[in-house]
Amino acid sequence: MHMGAVLSFTSSSPVDGAEIKKTLAERAAKIPQLRRKTRTELFPPGSASWSDDPDFVAAQHIHHHELTTLYDPDPLPDFASRWIAEPLDTGRPLWDLTVVTGLAQGGFAVLLKLHHALTDGAGAYAVTVGLLDGLTVAGRTVDRATGPAPIPRPRSALDTVKDALGSGLAQAGIATSVVRAARPPLSPVSAPASAERRLGFVRLSGGDVRRIRRAHGGTSNDVVLAVLAGALRDWLVNRGKRADGRTLRALVPVSVRGRSGGQVGGNKLSGYLCDLPIGVDDPVERLGLVRRAMTRNKAAGPARGAGAFPLLADRVPTFLHRLGTKTAGRAAPLLFDLVVTTVPLPPARLTLAGAPLAQVYPFVPLAPNHAVGIAVATYRDGVHIGLQANAEAVPDLGGLRDAVVKSAAALLNTV
Repeated sequence: MHMGAVLSFTSSSPVDGAEIKKTLAERAAKIPQLRRKTRTELFPPGSASWSDDPDFVAAQHIHHHELTTLYDPDPLPDFASRWIAEPLDTGRPLWDLTVVTGLAQGGFAVLLKLHHALTDGAGAYAVTVGLLDGLTVAGRTVDRATGPAPIPRPRSALDTVKDALGSGLAQAGIATSVVRAARPPLSPVSAPASAERRLGFVRLSGGDVRRIRRAHGGTSNDVVLAVLAGALRDWLVNRGKRADGRTLRALVPVSVRGRSGGQVGGNKLSGYLCDLPIGVDDPVERLGLVRRAMTRNKAAGPARGAGAFPLLADRVPTFLHRLGTKTAGRAAPLLFDLVVTTVPLPPARLTLAGAPLAQVYPFVPLAPNHAVGIAVATYRDGVHIGLQANAEAVPDLGGLRDAVVKSAAALLNTV
């Protein structure tokens, strides 16, 4: 359940990795959520809570590694693949930072790894912004654009009762939808679980995505999903798998933080299930099918349908979490074939040690028996796609990375 990001920075001259590490340690120490670790509770059975680590030293979570471009002009993906596969120590705060220097043209990177128990994608964004230059208010990170989250108005007892009744009915509806949506696990992108990982980086032009959107309608996210559908089609065909007449069901996480978006910790997630039409050869037809599927999802809202199953977690007793989490994780292929998530980033120009952030590639946790997971971040005029794969099932991600670029070009050629 690790999620992460690789942030690369441009610099006109070589940087001092030790100084960057020191800066990051000072900033991490000011983010309360990064001081906390899990503690098992006796009651209720199987429960756990967060507590401050009395031995917390931010610098112990931050490392520096010097790479060389002598033998490989781009050594970062291979290094990051080994880094993200290393498990976090569950007896300590659940995060890790690695500063990587020695990249081409004096550039450097920061690799951030968080356990999903600590926060979701929106919370990880807040952590990331708090580690970069500026933007720390009273020891907590906030969005440059929106500022601190407003204090919610007090709720009446009647409001609380209404919420409880409505929530109970909604949870029952979600559970029913999950049962109905389950299907045999016959996915062409399933694989036996493995701890080894491969990472791939793909950057698309934000301008190209907007041109496609203006020509064919929908949202930028619809365009990206259609691009990925085309890429997965070509990739599977090139691997000798049948694509015609098939779909791949993607879980598309949706943040439901609302006005609590300034919070760093916790998970406030729902999701949509979207069938990616990999069996369709025409790129415009694929985009139309994705648009209609996502429009139906949005009309229903993030609190309904099988994709909203993350909302059930708060209603399950803690001891059942302990008993059922691993089983539920292994059952993921019954409901979806891969995760495609979008991580929010601010439009503002971000820097670290004065060096501008050039690219940011997020990575979603890889569910058990899934071969591939995809995360997308839009920053400035780039659409950055992070590919994470089970290394035993997908020893080389180059084919999928190239297929994403080819699929985007095919859609652009229809404009």
